[in-house]
Amino acid sequence: MLTNTFMVVMLASLTACAVTTIGIVVISRYQSWAMAKSIYFKSFAAGVLIAVSFLHQVPKSVHMNEVAPAFLLVGFLAIYLSNRFLKLYACQESECPRYVFGLMPMMGIGLHSLIDGVIHAVTFNVSVFTGVLAAVGMVLHEFPEGVVTFVFLKEGGFERRKAILLAFLAAALSTPVGALVAYPFVSRVEKPILGNLLALSAGALVYVGASHLLPEVEKESRRYTLVALVAGMAVAVAIVLTRH
Repeated sequence: MLTNTFMVVMLASLTACAVTTIGIVVISRYQSWAMAKSIYFKSFAAGVLIAVSFLHQVPKSVHMNEVAPAFLLVGFLAIYLSNRFLKLYACQESECPRYVFGLMPMMGIGLHSLIDGVIHAVTFNVSVFTGVLAAVGMVLHEFPEGVVTFVFLKEGGFERRKAILLAFLAAALSTPVGALVAYPFVSRVEKPILGNLLALSAGALVYVGASHLLPEVEKESRRYTLVALVAGMAVAVAIVLTRH
């Protein structure tokens, strides 16, 4: 029975990994079009990340642990301080600020995807039905997650192969890795701890969406970026409703 549960958990997480990878491959093949429309991807991604964080991750984390808001703040500040560190100390070249633009979303999405893998391990151990409900919602956002991670890395100045590799590692592979690492300890993972992890992820994604992406969108002031933002929020609402 233990083996069957493990196989289902890994199947769900590998499916999420595959869907994300498809998104990365598709967008990398249409790179010129993606870069021309990248401002709309940024706006769409901001809508998804902010809405998913506030509508699902924050309420869920608070339900699991009443001190989760403190970890929400820690997650937000951690990404902010990482951004400052990269700009002030790790950057020796003039192009480094561009790299930071790609790395910040990658870090937030990577943490989110890793926790997705943990959630797969936890929910399927509760019941198959609970696991399937959670997996459907998570898989829905994997394709755009792969797309936007690649676009951000390209916008940050990474060459195509490196952007594909980094996007795959952060957005795709991290999900089955999270499931694989968490599964042996899943019986010991208490709800308050998982709630804190969710809050950390939410804080990171709120920073990426609100403090990192939206200012870039506002700089260009392109038409229909508001439509893309609302579309991203609509997708997030659909994800949340599907999970529920």
